[in-house]
Amino acid sequence: MTSDMTARMLRLLSLLQSHREWSGADLADRLQVTVRTVRRDVDRLRDLGYPVDSARGHYGGYRLAAGTDLPPLLLDDEEAVAIAVALRTAACGLTGIEETALRALAKLEQILPRRLSGQVTALQSSVAGITWEDRGPRADPGLLGALATACRDHEILTFGYTTRGGAAAPRRVEPQHLVASGQLWYLLAYDTGKDDWRVFRLDRITGLALTGHRVPAREVPGADPSAFVAARLSAAPTRHRAVATVLAPAGEVLARTWHLGTRVQPVDAASCVVDASDDSLTRIARTLAGIPADYALDADPEVLDHLRTTARRTLRATG
Repeated sequence: MTSDMTARMLRLLSLLQSHREWSGADLADRLQVTVRTVRRDVDRLRDLGYPVDSARGHYGGYRLAAGTDLPPLLLDDEEAVAIAVALRTAACGLTGIEETALRALAKLEQILPRRLSGQVTALQSSVAGITWEDRGPRADPGLLGALATACRDHEILTFGYTTRGGAAAPRRVEPQHLVASGQLWYLLAYDTGKDDWRVFRLDRITGLALTGHRVPAREVPGADPSAFVAARLSAAPTRHRAVATVLAPAGEVLARTWHLGTRVQPVDAASCVVDASDDSLTRIARTLAGIPADYALDADPEVLDHLRTTARRTLRATG
């Protein structure tokens, strides 16, 4: 009896979510119960936090209204697939909401039936969008979802990792946080083999495997994961050094060089320092070209040579 009532209430909730307004008679007909039973079930939904409005009279009926808290939603298969794909896309591309979308994606994919997760992966891999600028390597949505869940559950992971120098080695880590920086995602984790904290670029991770072994959460040094990752990235060596002192506020410059994140540091209210150092001379030139003000450059000789060559080529092309 209880299971029948639960199934009926779930069906009632699904109907209320799929239609603007229902009359009591229509709901009773759909659920094959009496109008009185519909009223009792509506009261039960209200007790559970669902804001169901009702109106008397010939044109009256039941409808879901906006409430103070967000109650659980019921999704059909097509709706669940659409939301999962949208969250994967948002997690990998929409500035400002990546981490929020990732948390929502982890919750949804945990309970997504296997028959639907296959549809999500197929649809994600079959749909492409036009990219008008090179935003660098992106994280795989499936990898993001798996890592987000592992961070939440503090489940030990194993994977292969390729360093900047090209060396590959297996890693066993306790995942703690995912951090987005510009076009890249990083995993902050405690490497049990190194017995120390490490930062891993997601596009260099392969062969991810969940061990099923959960451990207590570790406290990140400094308690701020984003600041810790930023400090590690700033300290990481690059092949070519290029530091610009810019005659413009840091906020103005950061709006044009968003991918640098914490590598744009204010000097005072009217100037800032931009660390454009990189392994790629082309990326350094592109970053400097995006600075919206005059600047003084302190850079390695090969950087200056590349910039002069590029500038001469541009001048010749423009006559």
